[in-house]
Amino acid sequence: MISFDQIPNDLRTPGVYTEINSSRAVSGAQLLRYRVLLIGQKLQDGAASPLVPVRVTHLDTARGLFGAGSMLATMVEAALAQGGTNELWALPLQDADEAVASQGAIALAGQANAAGTLSIYIAGKACHVAVAAGDTAEELAAKLHGALDELADLPVVVTGLPAPLDALGDTVVQLQARHRGEAGDDIDIRLNLHGEPAVPGITTTITAMSGGARNPDVRPAIAALGDDWFQVWALPYTNAANLVEVENELADRFDAMREIEGHAFAAARGTLAELSALGTSRNSPHVSIVAAGSEPMPPWAKAAETAAIAARYASLDPARPLKALPYRYCLPPAEIDRQTLQERNLLLFDGIATTTVEAGGVMVTERLITTYRRNAAGAVDTAYLDVETLFTLSTLRHDWKNYLLTKYPRHKVGNDGVRFAPGQAVVTPGLIKAEAVSKFREWEELGLVENFDQFRADLIVERNAADPSRIDVLLPPDLINGLRILATQIQFRL
Repeated sequence: MISFDQIPNDLRTPGVYTEINSSRAVSGAQLLRYRVLLIGQKLQDGAASPLVPVRVTHLDTARGLFGAGSMLATMVEAALAQGGTNELWALPLQDADEAVASQGAIALAGQANAAGTLSIYIAGKACHVAVAAGDTAEELAAKLHGALDELADLPVVVTGLPAPLDALGDTVVQLQARHRGEAGDDIDIRLNLHGEPAVPGITTTITAMSGGARNPDVRPAIAALGDDWFQVWALPYTNAANLVEVENELADRFDAMREIEGHAFAAARGTLAELSALGTSRNSPHVSIVAAGSEPMPPWAKAAETAAIAARYASLDPARPLKALPYRYCLPPAEIDRQTLQERNLLLFDGIATTTVEAGGVMVTERLITTYRRNAAGAVDTAYLDVETLFTLSTLRHDWKNYLLTKYPRHKVGNDGVRFAPGQAVVTPGLIKAEAVSKFREWEELGLVENFDQFRADLIVERNAADPSRIDVLLPPDLINGLRILATQIQFRL
């Protein structure tokens, strides 16, 4: 007797009745669609409402929503540089109350002996000023002031007019971060980033951005998300208070009672010792902190582009290593600032993800690890070392869940060996076990798992002893491993 969903058994009215059932319509594994969430600050003139996520597809839209030169507009620019078809969402924050803006300066002295170009880079963005022979420092400072004023996408603004403010009488162009908060201290200012020639006769002294205080609190942003599901997050902050909130939220989303897991990427500047201290202070499988060292772009841009890279390529294959993938927005560090293999290896043991620079000068991902290093008992644990493990587990869990909910949405539970009539909506432990074996084969063909004999031997499917309406399943997949190290010994003969 067939189990119908819509046509009753006591029907006497004549007619031909046909119901449609889609439980067998979908075949194959259902891979996740990755949605990227960028969390960052907006400017007051941005049209977006604070704490309201908005989907963004164009940079000009982001500038209008969050303000040109804002942290969040820059994050959108970095993420869009990766292309792809992943949904991109932005969650705007306001500057914190009582926050303080970072300050910096560019001091000029002397007189140009020949024509040239003054090349100043702020957050990796160029400001080129034409210099005429005979230009004084005061004249050149005025030109620089005007040129910086015209660059709306810079994360800084020029304050006041150039003036001889330092002890040496140099003419100083003062800068202030557009946003208030300690993140502004990470805005890089440098001269001749790409090896441009200096202006003869002109001395340039840069005062790094500093003095910023108090990042926004991410708790209202997390609360605003509710249960909306974003698989990849970009976080612009690495202060302990905000990291704790994000770690706790993502751990809760990973729980079986929510199953809306996500992974957050942040980036941090600093020396080897500073980065190591940051990495060893954290221990979350759901957060990655990428080393940004002394790179030209701000850390929030690297966090956003790393998140976009992860989403784009994990959506194609969650188990494939996210290595050697190019950054298209973020510029590489200067050669003198690049970390050695030994330094990067130390960071990878301290919970910091790494990037490197190819021979052509393009920065690429090297190994995107999480900050997870120890289990609850304090023992060294590599179970969640690589983000690919989390992405693969997420794919398996949600494919399994989606498959069962589609195929067995309203079934009854029976024991194996009972002679139910063909067509009855009854599921048994043996049937679910067969489904698990079949699903493993699908995952195996996709290159997500391996070792079928082990899976079949360790698979447990049984009816719950306390609740007869429940079937318990232990899925023991052996996840595929990424090729990260190829070690070769050449044992030669003479």
